[in-house]
Amino acid sequence: MKLIILDRDGVINEDSDDYIKSPDEWIPIPGSLESIGKLSQNNYQVIIITNQSGIGRKLFSIEMLHAIHKKMNMHLAQYGGVIDGIFFCPCKPEENCNCRKPKPGLYNDVSERFQIKLENVFCVGDKITDVQAAENAGGKPILVRTGKGKDEIDQGIIPKHIPIYDDLVSFVNEIIAEKK
Repeated sequence: MKLIILDRDGVINEDSDDYIKSPDEWIPIPGSLESIGKLSQNNYQVIIITNQSGIGRKLFSIEMLHAIHKKMNMHLAQYGGVIDGIFFCPCKPEENCNCRKPKPGLYNDVSERFQIKLENVFCVGDKITDVQAAENAGGKPILVRTGKGKDEIDQGIIPKHIPIYDDLVSFVNEIIAEKK
């Protein structure tokens, strides 16, 4: 099974310090939906793992989160893209739960649900917390410069051993080319 795990905000869609609270605020990063389509067409199962503390902060509801994901899936369908699972943490950081990145809880859930070890699974994110969660779960972290990625690279908080790509497009193009 070929599995890939993607963060949502900052990797697939534009991020916002004010949170993505409605379908209207969900705006895809150029090329990201086409890239997920390529992954799907090359037999990858695509999983999203995302912190969504806006739910815990009462900024939006789980129903609104589902509406955002419905919009994302509708747009993805135009490119043959399929999301095989969405795992999210609704907790606020101060709750210190095991599912909120950088902790590995959601990654461990994916591993259990799909009966796969994550040692060969790419985990694409735009923040150090994405990198840490993937490493903590035994996955292969990848960082993109979109979202918060460029700022975190500029701050020097991304470990030197982490592969860095401009965006999801450049990463997907590389792994698809390698498989051919």
